[in-house]
Formats: sequence, C-alpha cells, structure tokens
Amino acid sequence: MSKRIVIAIDGPGGAGKSTIARRLAVRLGFLYIDTGAMYRAVALWAERQGVDWDDRLAVEQLAIAAEIGLSSNPLQVVLNGEDVTEAIRRPEISQGASKVSAIGGVRRALVEKQRTMAESASVVMEGRDIGTVVFPNADVKIFLDAAQDVRAERRMKELGEKAPPPPPRERVITELQERDERDRTRAESPLLQAPDALLVDTTRLSIEEVEEAILKIIREKTANGKEFVRS
Repeated sequence: MSKRIVIAIDGPGGAGKSTIARRLAVRLGFLYIDTGAMYRAVALWAERQGVDWDDRLAVEQLAIAAEIGLSSNPLQVVLNGEDVTEAIRRPEISQGASKVSAIGGVRRALVEKQRTMAESASVVMEGRDIGTVVFPNADVKIFLDAAQDVRAERRMKELGEKAPPPPPRERVITELQERDERDRTRAESPLLQAPDALLVDTTRLSIEEVEEAILKIIREKTANGKEFVRS
C-alpha cells in the first residue's frame, strides 16, 4: 500500500479553510476531515441534552461518547447515526463550538478520533491546531489567513446563503473578533502558525488561485512534482 499523506490546514475563521480543504480532498481523492464540524457536533449534542457549553465535565463526557462520522463526497457529518450536516451550521452552534473547543478534555477526545480517522486514509484536515497539536508531523502544513474585513465579508456571504438575509455586518465582525480572541488566547491548543507551516494569504486570491497554489506546495513536498498515488 502507498504511503498515506496528511495535509494540515490551519487558520482563523473566514480564511477559507473549509472551502479549500473540501476542494483539495475531492481533487486528490483524500478524506476531508472538518475538525470544526466535530466541535460543532459536540456543541449541538450538548444543546439538545440541555448541557451548558461551559459545563466542562459534562461536555467532555459527551465528546468522549460521541460517534462522529465524516464523508467528503457528498459532504456529510453524522452524529450518533443522525445526519447533522445542516443542523451544526446554525450561528449559535458556531459560537458553542468555540466555547467547547476551549475545553481540554473535549480537544483530547476529538484529537484521538481525528488521528484514528487518518490511520486508514490519506486526509486533508483543517482546523486551528492541526499542524501544531493534532498532526505535528503532517506531510504538508498550510496556514491560511486573510484580512479581517475580507474574512467578515466571506462569513456574511456564507450566512446569507444559508438563511437570507445576511446578519448585520457589525455583528459578524464582533463575533469574528471574539472568536479570534478565544482561539488565540485559550490555554489548550491555541491558534498558532506552526514554525514549518507555509503561510498562504487569501485576501486577494480567488478560490481557484488558492487551490492551485496549495496543490503546487503539496506536490513539491510529497511527490516531487508528480501526481499523487491515492490511498
């Protein structure tokens, strides 16, 4: 069997991680692991169980017990046998995910699940601590970023497509700033660019340009310019 490859993509909200990671996974035939979706799934389950997102012990137990399945094509998130792909995308669940992801026990439980997923397939994994904590030895590490106003515009567009009209710009910017602050200052696995991660600034790039730039990096680091052998 050919060597399994791990592509780690980190960065703040609105930088384009999910969109690019999905496209790369389809292009390469790899499994797409949306770590943010896993934290959202835990937050959703906590909400349904009436568990406060700040109840560290209770949320940790839910994270340990959660059976989370991911698929790339079609994109699907399954929680305990239920398709929750759409349910986890509610704005309030996004805020809940930010809170539960700051709980050390939750992160440890989900990191174990993420590593297990990568044992059976080549993966494109995106999140906020993939290259620093989850897979410090990833074959390729990318840190995506963009100007905050551009990230806010992208988030507004995303939310507007899901439930038009889009929320007020001021609210989106405030929520993005709060999320950035929580992610960068949390004690457990803060958002950081790994020393060996390559920065890709997506502010002025189209999705296609970002995809091609990262594909070039991946090929240079894993196949010396050749096409990939899928596993």
